[in-house]
Amino acid sequence: MLAPLLGAALAAYLVLILCSFWVRPPRTGARPRRAGPLRRLLDEAGHSRIQPAAVVVAAFAGALAVFLLVVGITAALPLAGCFALFAAAVPWAALRWQAARRRAQLLDLWPDAVDHIRAGVRSGLSLPESLMRLASEGPDPLRPHFEEFGRDWRAGQTLQTALLRLKGRLADPVADRIVAALQITREVGGNDLGRVLSTLSEFLRDQARTRNELEARQSWTVNGARLAAAAPWAVVLLLSTQPSAAEAYAGAAGTAVLLSGLAVSVICYRLMLRLGALPQEKRVLA
Repeated sequence: MLAPLLGAALAAYLVLILCSFWVRPPRTGARPRRAGPLRRLLDEAGHSRIQPAAVVVAAFAGALAVFLLVVGITAALPLAGCFALFAAAVPWAALRWQAARRRAQLLDLWPDAVDHIRAGVRSGLSLPESLMRLASEGPDPLRPHFEEFGRDWRAGQTLQTALLRLKGRLADPVADRIVAALQITREVGGNDLGRVLSTLSEFLRDQARTRNELEARQSWTVNGARLAAAAPWAVVLLLSTQPSAAEAYAGAAGTAVLLSGLAVSVICYRLMLRLGALPQEKRVLA
């Protein structure tokens, strides 16, 4: 029974290798399209150089590997299908976790970055020069992004274009607001730029402090939801190592029980996360 599955896995592996050598020529004159949800998720997680197709391939490969492993252990195809679905969801869950972690990290760093920009403006530097100073004096995680901003500015791009490219690389809601404030202040006049940056820095510090306190209290809800969703399936996997239990799960009644349990687990997990979730700031200015 494993021979056809292994043959299909080998064929899929060879097809993916062949596809990696096929480079699609860039289209000229095409209208720019809005980034899809997966592309935006990769940008927010800090993986701007990874293509969305790579995530899909990783999900498929992980699901196939887990499916073959569980089939080899239990010989129950329905049970292997359930765990394959769990494995396929791992890349998306990991990206969401990385995006949330990066967003929280940047929220703590932006007040210091805004203070550096304000200090540069007050010392007589222009706005682009103040932004480029962050490449050497700003918080470490933000330095590469502002270093690329400096390259764009020195290459002759306008401030508007350089700021838009910076906003796209950062892919952060707070960065969107900061860039929008800088653009508006630049257009209407920079006399109040120092006051705007000072107010924004205080607001960001208060927001970061409040959100950190709420996330510390919310963590037990999230961990409880994950444990409640994973524990029954761990028990099912252990039971299915017994031949009699594996045979029961391979039948029609066992398949119905597994599908019902899968639906209940997904619904309850999403409901618990929704009830205990904090409001997430969206990139409305992206």
